[in-house]
Amino acid sequence: MQKILDAILADELDAIGSLDVPESYRGVTVHADEADMFSGLETRDKDPRKSLHVDEVATPELGPGEALVAVMASAINYNTVWTSIFEPVSTFGFLRKLGGRHDLPYHVVGSDLAGVVVRTGPGVTAWKPGDRVVAHCLDVPLEAPDGHNDTMLDPQQRIWGFETNFGGLADLALVKSNQLMPMPKHLTWEEAASPGLVNSTAYRQLVSTNGANMKQGDTVLIWGASGGLGSYATQFALNGGATPICVVSSPEKAEIVRSMGAELIIDRSAEGYKFWKNEHEQDPREWKRFGARIRELTGGEDPDIVFEHPGRETFGASVFVARKGGKIVTCASTSGYMHQYDNRYLWMNLKSIISSHFANYREAWEANRLVAKGKIHPTVSKVYSMDETGQAAHDVHRNAHQGKVGVLCLAPEEGLGVLDHELRAQHLTAINRFRGV
Repeated sequence: MQKILDAILADELDAIGSLDVPESYRGVTVHADEADMFSGLETRDKDPRKSLHVDEVATPELGPGEALVAVMASAINYNTVWTSIFEPVSTFGFLRKLGGRHDLPYHVVGSDLAGVVVRTGPGVTAWKPGDRVVAHCLDVPLEAPDGHNDTMLDPQQRIWGFETNFGGLADLALVKSNQLMPMPKHLTWEEAASPGLVNSTAYRQLVSTNGANMKQGDTVLIWGASGGLGSYATQFALNGGATPICVVSSPEKAEIVRSMGAELIIDRSAEGYKFWKNEHEQDPREWKRFGARIRELTGGEDPDIVFEHPGRETFGASVFVARKGGKIVTCASTSGYMHQYDNRYLWMNLKSIISSHFANYREAWEANRLVAKGKIHPTVSKVYSMDETGQAAHDVHRNAHQGKVGVLCLAPEEGLGVLDHELRAQHLTAINRFRGV
């Protein structure tokens, strides 16, 4: 592995294909025999630092249409948190169903990467060893007709590193070649690794015709606007001529979205919104107070689109505040996936709930292209070493983070990998916006 790393650091990428691939590598794993370790605990008390391990694992056999990538950096997504706390189900069920190489007593996790292709399998023509790449996380065989209009509808669609093994929080990762995209030349490894999953998800959820199909002039309510998904949704709204209403949970987070160009901001903690009276009963009075605050900010308008990802905690309020004929587009459910809402406010006002789950290759490619052009910027706030992945996931689980949390894999330090310094200089303030806050 060291020779591969040395070649990457020396920018001798043409030599990568002639170097030996190691028989094993470091990877962040969960263990099947620990899947019940948090039984009886509340979700908030389950600690990724106890379940995530850094192990030496065997290098998988490379199959047709696949690529093996040397991972310089990766990132934490909420699906890694779900994996680490074995909720809503253990991911070993996915691996058993997939079978073959993937069905192992350990699961190498992670759904983002930036790195260099070291090998390609039979049938791969678009990529070669030495290519600098990022990966999106859609793993799809496309053997069924269902997915050929939108690959997210393929019955065998999976999320790489969550529903498959050999993910990106590792020194090597196994991906399908149609997961690969060019690495933006003005970014470091850790910056390039961080947008993949959340940027593509936000693009499909908000911009794509498969999602909310946002247009100029739309008012968009964005929950968690300084977080992993929300920080990209805020950028897409501002870039696309929409007006974001950014919901955050602290003055520091409010300042971040303000620096991005957002003007309409609700600090839900400062204003004390409590949408649940208790574990079983919501408080419609708080929905109405929240809706009144939105109208106060917008001059009387309700949101055309609600960008939903917290789930259980906020979903009732989201359905209530959307305008008549408006859209609530939902994914993730990081606060719980058993949603409750008053259906009268949906059906009598002709609102729509639109489900969204990651993105197809075209949507991911377009989202990455916007990053490469300097139109959308990474939102890295903090970077951890691979040995600190448990702490990184714990921070995301506790919402003690801003934007995206990066993880260095093979990269020995931050700041490496930039090719286009001129483009970087033009956008350096935006690139660094989330750091040090």
